[in-house]
Amino acid sequence: MSINLSGKIALVTGASRGIGYFTALELAKAGAHVVACARTVGGLEELDDAIQKVGGSATLVPFDLADMGAIDGLGGAIFERWGKLDILVANAGILGTISPIGHVEAKTFEKVMTINVTATWRLIRSVDPLLQKSDAGRALILSSGAAHKCRPFWGPYSASKAAVEALARTWAGETNRLPLRIVSVDPGGTRTAMRAKAFPGEDPDTLPHPSEVARELVKLTGPDMRETGKLYIVREKRFGDYVMP
Repeated sequence: MSINLSGKIALVTGASRGIGYFTALELAKAGAHVVACARTVGGLEELDDAIQKVGGSATLVPFDLADMGAIDGLGGAIFERWGKLDILVANAGILGTISPIGHVEAKTFEKVMTINVTATWRLIRSVDPLLQKSDAGRALILSSGAAHKCRPFWGPYSASKAAVEALARTWAGETNRLPLRIVSVDPGGTRTAMRAKAFPGEDPDTLPHPSEVARELVKLTGPDMRETGKLYIVREKRFGDYVMP
């Protein structure tokens, strides 16, 4: 399915690698101007080169999502330049440590919550008025099956992803009378650096490449997408509720 995003402004966090990188690239291929955010300047520059090669355009915004002032300022900067935002892909996140809950250091737990939850809320707050100015605003909040499976030793990450799903559902309920559509996305196991850290003995060739996931995500950003407040499960290519079997 081909989607025409010409004239659309898309914001992608965690855009320097993995799912964020390839989603930004796919959005640019579809015609959107991509506002690409990440900490790693080199990765953003590589993304910019790749986007230019496919005839797209991007604005690079290097910053750390722990910088709440930068997140607050991002919405204002987008408003001053474009007056609206059409697509948000809140992709950035960290794993933390795989450890018994009682052994997790306070600073590790707080960092996971800061990057995965607080920064996502702050980002929503910053760009919600801009998405409401779009005639077809779309927001994708990246989650994980960990939010529902709650496997042992994954406490901080699982809790953080459950929290962002709650934020997405609440936001969707508050805006369901508007053209804005908001969904959480469970990408499933994907060939990323985070996955390799979580499962060091796993053969990465058994997992989908992040470009495959990115193509599914971009399908959710088009004007024909009507679902809101739902969870999209990439590996099953379907919308589901928030309770995993």
